Amino acid sequence: MSSRLKYVVVSASTCLSALLLIGSLLGQGSSTQEDTLKHIGVFSDVVARIKSEYVEEPDMKSVTLGALNGMLEAIDPFASYLNADQYKDYLKNRNVKRASVGLILSKRFGYVGVVDATAGSPAAKAGLATGDMIETIQGVATRDMPLAYADMLLQGDPGTSIELTAVRSRQPDPQKITLVRGNLDSPPATSQLLADNVGYINLDALGAAQVKQTADAVQKLQKDGAAKLVLDLRNCAGGSPEDGIALANLFLNKGLITYLQGQRVPRQDFQADAAKAITQAPLAVLVNRGTASGAEIAAAALQDNKRAQLVGERTYGDAASRKAIPMDDGGAIILSVAKYYSPAGQAIQDDFVTPAVLVAAAEPSVELDESGEPLPGAEPPAEQPKTANDPVVKKALEVLAK
Repeated sequence: MSSRLKYVVVSASTCLSALLLIGSLLGQGSSTQEDTLKHIGVFSDVVARIKSEYVEEPDMKSVTLGALNGMLEAIDPFASYLNADQYKDYLKNRNVKRASVGLILSKRFGYVGVVDATAGSPAAKAGLATGDMIETIQGVATRDMPLAYADMLLQGDPGTSIELTAVRSRQPDPQKITLVRGNLDSPPATSQLLADNVGYINLDALGAAQVKQTADAVQKLQKDGAAKLVLDLRNCAGGSPEDGIALANLFLNKGLITYLQGQRVPRQDFQADAAKAITQAPLAVLVNRGTASGAEIAAAALQDNKRAQLVGERTYGDAASRKAIPMDDGGAIILSVAKYYSPAGQAIQDDFVTPAVLVAAAEPSVELDESGEPLPGAEPPAEQPKTANDPVVKKALEVLAK
C-alpha cells in the first residue's frame, strides 16, 4: 500500500476512533446504549466504505492498528496498545533495569513526542528537548507505534547505539541523531545561597533520594541564613506521584496535597503530615512545559494551598495511575485508570498546572538565511541550562521581595 494511502486510511480511522469514543462516552452519560451502538455502526460502515470504494485495496491491519492507537491517544497521550509479541517483551523487561538514552516520552499527533530529556543524559547532550518529536527509531516510523514499545526500543545494553530521526523546534526537516545508551544516574538536587538571603534549590529529576536531598538543602540553607526559598522544578519530569507528594509535604504542614480518582478507583486523599514539614519560609516554585508527573503534583499542591507562588510556564500534564490490561488476543492496553487531581479539583493530566505568574521561556535561536529559513545543517541548540540568575529566577526573586 502506498504511503499516501496509508496516511489517508490511518488518519481516517484515527478520526473515526475518536468519534466512536466520544459517542460512547456520551451514550453512557445519557444512560442509553442506543447511541453507543449507533456510533459503532457508523464506524463500521465507514471502514467498509473505505475497503470497498477507495482507489486501492487498503491494508486492514494498518486500518485496525491506526484505529486502536488513535482511539487511545484521543483520551490518553500516555496510553499504548501492545500486540501479543510486544506484550511478552513488555512483561519480560518491565522490571529489568536497562541502559537508556534519558528520554521521557508521550504521544503527540500520532507520533512519539519528548516530554523531557534527563539532564546530563545522551539525549540531553544531543540537544533533544521538550516538544521535539521522534519520527523514527532505528528506521521504524513512530506513527502509531505503541508508546511502551518505543520506550523498550530506546533501552538496551550499555554502550550500544540507536539511531533516531527527530523534528525539532523551528527545524522543519527531520534530523538524524545517533545516541549511545548508558546507565544513567538521576541528577542530584543542587542548592546555593543567593543575594538577600534567598536559598535556591534546583531539581532536574525527582525520586526518594532527591526529596531527602531537598530536605537537607533547605535545612543547610536556613542555617546559612536563608529567609526565603526558590524551588526550581523546570524540566523535572521523572519521578512518581508518591515522590511529588513527599516533596510537597516538606513545605506543607496541613491541607490536601492531591487526590487520586478513577471510574473504578474510589477517591483517595493525600493529606499533608505536619510531622514531615521542615520549613514555613516564603517560597517560590518555578515550572515550565518540561515539568511533569510528581513535580506537577507538588507544584499544584503548593499553589492551591497558597503556600508558594508559581512562576514560569504551564506544566506538561502527566499525573495518572496506569496499568496494563490484558486483551483476548494476547496483547494488552496500557491505560490511565485513575488521575491525580490538584487540591482545587483539576485533573493535572487534562488541565496542566498554570502558574499565577506567567513568564515565557526564551525561544531557542537557530541561524537563518536571508529568507528567514534555517540554514542547511543548522540545528537548534540544547535547552539552556537552568541557572540561579536567569530571567525566570529573577522574576521569582521579585515576587518574593513583595
